[in-house]
Amino acid sequence: MNGEFQKRIYIETTIPSFYHTLRTDAESRVRQNWTRQWWNEYAGIFTLTSSVAVIEEISRGTSDKIQDRLDLLKDVELLPITGYIENIARIYIERLVMPQDPSGDALHLAIASFHNVDALLTWNCRHLANANKINLIRQINQELGLSMPELTTPLNYLGGDD
Repeated sequence: MNGEFQKRIYIETTIPSFYHTLRTDAESRVRQNWTRQWWNEYAGIFTLTSSVAVIEEISRGTSDKIQDRLDLLKDVELLPITGYIENIARIYIERLVMPQDPSGDALHLAIASFHNVDALLTWNCRHLANANKINLIRQINQELGLSMPELTTPLNYLGGDD
């Protein structure tokens, strides 16, 4: 990128999961196509990050695609998880912006926020890429002195030909 700043993207669990989904319903196939298109067109122009939390979530699956999903992340920078990051996750849960699982969505958001990534890429539109939650998350992050990653899906990057 000619020495320019390279945007850092946090890859959340749903991205490798949909890239290698075994689901055959129409919505899952469309998300798989969009995920693969994003990976083919955009992954190479960003610095991709993730965390051991994503690796652990993928590893707990029962699919025969676990290794394929892990392989997708083999060259991704894994961001460290500290006690402070775990505390941030608890704050998101206490403030009711994330579900009660301290090792799930709240932790991904805390990792991305603490490490100042530019965007958190996810298909979780209920808890993460949810326009109804963004202002509250931004307010909490501001109170904690954290940056606010863009919470987005692969589809947000894929423009039409108009």
